Amino acid sequence: MTDRHPTDNHPSESPKVEPTSNAVKAPADWTTGDEPMTGAQASYLKTLSEEAHDPKAYDTDLTKAEASERIDALQDTTGRGR
Repeated sequence: MTDRHPTDNHPSESPKVEPTSNAVKAPADWTTGDEPMTGAQASYLKTLSEEAHDPKAYDTDLTKAEASERIDALQDTTGRGR
């Protein structure tokens, strides 16, 4: 049996080991989710919509959150991102 000092953190008790509470958030809960999608999102979304033969999936007026959700759906359709 080993003695631990009260201030010693067990690895599973360390906040750096455990995922933070905001590590995975639903896009609808993002603080910046209502901002316009990023250039990277737009580019990837365009690529995915072309691969899925769904040109209506690409919309330049999407928010970051909407683009993320649409990307997730198109990744399922195309098999990308797995």
